Amino acid sequence: MNKLSAKHSLLSLDSTIIQKCIHCGMCLPSCPTYQETKIERNSPRGRIALMRAIAEKRMDLTASFAHELYFCLGCLACQTACPVGVDYKTLFEASRQDIEKSKILNNPLRLLARTFLINYLFLSSRRLRTFGRLLRIYQRMGLDRFFKSLPFLPAKLKDMLAQIPSIAPHFSFELIPPRELPINTPTRWKVGLLTGCIQDLVFSKINRDTADVLLYNGCEVICPPEQGCCGSLHAHNGEMETAERLAKKLLAAFPIEELDAIITNSAGCGSHLKHFSDLFPPGTFWRKKAEAWDKKVYDIHEWLIKIGFSPPQAFASTNQSHTVITYHDACHLCHGQKIKNEPRTILQSLPYVQFIELEESDHCCGSAGIYNILQPEMAHKLLNKKVEKIKKTKASIVCTANPGCLLFIEKGLKKHHLNIQTIHPISLLAKGYKLKDTGSSPFLQ
Repeated sequence: MNKLSAKHSLLSLDSTIIQKCIHCGMCLPSCPTYQETKIERNSPRGRIALMRAIAEKRMDLTASFAHELYFCLGCLACQTACPVGVDYKTLFEASRQDIEKSKILNNPLRLLARTFLINYLFLSSRRLRTFGRLLRIYQRMGLDRFFKSLPFLPAKLKDMLAQIPSIAPHFSFELIPPRELPINTPTRWKVGLLTGCIQDLVFSKINRDTADVLLYNGCEVICPPEQGCCGSLHAHNGEMETAERLAKKLLAAFPIEELDAIITNSAGCGSHLKHFSDLFPPGTFWRKKAEAWDKKVYDIHEWLIKIGFSPPQAFASTNQSHTVITYHDACHLCHGQKIKNEPRTILQSLPYVQFIELEESDHCCGSAGIYNILQPEMAHKLLNKKVEKIKKTKASIVCTANPGCLLFIEKGLKKHHLNIQTIHPISLLAKGYKLKDTGSSPFLQ
């Protein structure tokens, strides 16, 4: 049965999904919002009780319920903690779909923002890149610094302007050809590489590093220039019809049957990309195509461990200095995809590196897609906690595998005046493959 197609809602979900929660409370210590407020409705157990009341028609969908579901980070830590396997992701997305269809939260500003961002800008890679080019010009002219310096601007608006990321000098299609073959190693696999949307605009270098790592490990890389958004943002925000449209675009962009794997390097996207088949009714053309897709989608760390990646070579030196690094688990990688050890194995394979485990590494940093914009107070509470934990490690580099986490943690580190870099693990591995006998750590910029 299709658990969450464009036609599904809390009222039409299989009753076994909604009734699975036994209200044991094992999820409470893992929930960031509950840990901050100690209010039952701010917990997974409390939210599921409200969902069940709506599904069983004992309660109407109210604005209070809608605000509660947008107070939830959707970090899925409760799924990891749950002893009976409650599918909170499906419940969460179905609830938000019902909320958006009810229009109960609509106001002119919210409607304008959602229409522009979710239903216009992120529907087209060309529109997104055009917007990116305009932002790049705006930033190069120094207008971002000018507007943030204006004394009469409200603090909330200044904070929002500060969260606009720096646009990369090149997009992914300018750095990665549609087809690339390994040069100094035999080709063993043929893989597709997903470039994402925010990843493409801001972290195209990570995409290039990912391609380099794949090539080094014997993978032919297929990277269509026009890919677009995967629909993760839309699915997490109740726009399932739009998520379905974007999934169809991606499914049509790749020669799925020719590929051994389809690689993603963004945790939030990967959690969604592995479940495209849930978007389509059983027996349809798109469902069958999506089922073939789902079987081939791998997070980059997961794929490298599966194929037995080549660790970087260390070079003899009389003056080796070790860089201290740590790792933050992106929520949708460790909780959504259950990938926790693979990035650590890769990081611990790097020469000239001392890996220090981060306390509460799998606790959310507060980024959570656009949560840090919609719920800045709670997001920054969680960010400050994360920064304090990072500071304790005395690391000079913190690694994480999600663009939102990279940006938000970097913001927190700068706010606390800490000289600590934020880097994707795959970028460090790519640097490791390019090591030279410098006599010191090659990982610091």
